[in-house]
Amino acid sequence: MMISSKGRYALRVMLDLAEQGSNKYISLKDIAERQDISRKYLESIMTELSKNELVESAIGKTGGYKLKRAPENYKVGEILYAAEGELTPVSCLAKDGKKCDRGDSCYTYPFWLGLEEHIKEYVNSYTLKDVLELKNKQKNSCCKCDSHNENEDDVI
Repeated sequence: MMISSKGRYALRVMLDLAEQGSNKYISLKDIAERQDISRKYLESIMTELSKNELVESAIGKTGGYKLKRAPENYKVGEILYAAEGELTPVSCLAKDGKKCDRGDSCYTYPFWLGLEEHIKEYVNSYTLKDVLELKNKQKNSCCKCDSHNENEDDVI
């Protein structure tokens, strides 16, 4: 399973909005510039986030987007699901209505089902606020800096 650019960008945009505060609308242009995402692609992401009632939009000169709730009230999972639709590790678990031909006799099905459950638990165990705090810890950490020596291993 790989999270697409749409899912990654959706999370980045929600974090961007959280950093800007919840009392004012942020223009699509400003978000696109800060996040280095094309406006056209960002529009499609914002449409999904708006349709899933994660952001509020307003049109006009002072319009744009803002979070509907406080950052601590958003699970990362709901953002990824809004952008991705599903986060299944294998196609036989997809909720698209197709039944797996080997479903009843598949030895690996319980494993994939368990992995899917772990993925759901993990993405739903973090809020936007948690991810912002992780970002700020990383920014303030002595182990991370703007310059990177290619001969050194990354500290994770």
